[in-house]
Amino acid sequence: MMKPSKICASIAAVALTASALVAFSPIASAANEDNDPVTSSRSFRKVNTVRRDLLKESTSTDVDAQSNWGGIESLDVPQTQSQAEKDAAAAQQRAADAAAAASRSAARDPLASSRSQNFTVTPPNGQSVASLLAFVNQFVGVVPYRLGGNTPAGWDCSGFVQYVFANFGISLSHSSGAQASAGLAVADISQAMPGDILANSEHAAIYVGNGMVVNALNPSAGTVYTPVRYAFGSPYSIRRVL
Repeated sequence: MMKPSKICASIAAVALTASALVAFSPIASAANEDNDPVTSSRSFRKVNTVRRDLLKESTSTDVDAQSNWGGIESLDVPQTQSQAEKDAAAAQQRAADAAAAASRSAARDPLASSRSQNFTVTPPNGQSVASLLAFVNQFVGVVPYRLGGNTPAGWDCSGFVQYVFANFGISLSHSSGAQASAGLAVADISQAMPGDILANSEHAAIYVGNGMVVNALNPSAGTVYTPVRYAFGSPYSIRRVL
């Protein structure tokens, strides 16, 4: 025979279940009171073809022309230059700077060009060092610096050295780097003699003694005497050709 406590518990459970069913029925009927069928739709378009090359790298992308990417599509990305392009640009800039300096020099001294054009060269008197020094002295303060030139109308550093020694029957290249290997090497400036060539890849000059050279220095100075340490800021060769 069932104990009275168990009977009471069973009755309470049945009553609780019945009340829950009664509360749920209106909600379910309210959610679909018209008895319409419940349907679902696809969020993405159906794909009919299966891609088999899943690991193949994509080579292009179609983008809507009206898409807004937050301004990234209009970024001005700087272009880099190769070393060769940088060197070419630097060479062009140096040439432009030299031309501008020559123009400024001509503007400061408008008679310099006419003096060099009307200048009469006195040929060297013999083949001695003394003749060479007297020969170059006539150009000092008269002949202007002109990039690529090698005549008294205007010359650059190696063009000046080339012209001077050509008048003494010595053929030199119009290149300071090549002149730095001409003739015989002299070990040190203390052993240099007037008439020796001082040259490196950047400059060339003629030694005249006492730590001085004669050279076509730059567009603003022209052909001048200068101390060796002023004409050369880097190591140089000393060459004897006379």
